[in-house]
Amino acid sequence: MAFAKPKHEYYKLIVYHFSSTQQEQTLDQFLTETYLPQLHQSGFAKIGVFKPIANDTAKDKQLIILLNHNNLEKLSQPVQWGLTELGSYNQPIYNRYEQFLLSAFSDMPFMKIPDAAISKTDRIFELRSYESPTEATYRNKVHMFNEGGEVKLFDQLGFNAVFYADVLFGSKMPNLMYMTSFSSIESRNEHWKQFGESATWKRLSSMDFYKNNMSALHSQLLKSTTYSDY
Repeated sequence: MAFAKPKHEYYKLIVYHFSSTQQEQTLDQFLTETYLPQLHQSGFAKIGVFKPIANDTAKDKQLIILLNHNNLEKLSQPVQWGLTELGSYNQPIYNRYEQFLLSAFSDMPFMKIPDAAISKTDRIFELRSYESPTEATYRNKVHMFNEGGEVKLFDQLGFNAVFYADVLFGSKMPNLMYMTSFSSIESRNEHWKQFGESATWKRLSSMDFYKNNMSALHSQLLKSTTYSDY
């Protein structure tokens, strides 16, 4: 029996919040020795693990895991195998964690792993989240990315997108999230300069149809951990 080819995939972001070096070391060890090997055995081929560049000076430090799969059941597996045995009331291994379930945009239905020619130590990722004031304006912003041509513009300018997606479940909704990658911070800044100056963006952003469809923007610059798959 032939199975239909999946039309798109889903993503799960797991964000661990921590504050101490000891917590970070325990999380790194757990992910390296237990969680990622279990995920690989379970069918996840490429797992992204990132830390914000701002972690060095931030009070709320983060570790971000990105999973992708076309089967929602796979993404509903437990966050942690063996993590419940670690930490205690007086010595928690994290302060809190969040999970986000996402569905890929129609204009980019599957994740694209960044070019291996750029080393993990050099590559910069940018994770962006756009919030909208209402469900209607949110759908309008998603339309702007897909039918409006914003995804195509990012592609034309070489933003090296990893994914674009609707947030189905998360802490701030309605919102969309996407991730792009660059060879350096300087490259990232130059790409955004070109984006802002492009005739396509000026036309899109001036259209009455797309007015007031976003109420907040959150951006994080990230680096891969040494044990991330990309």
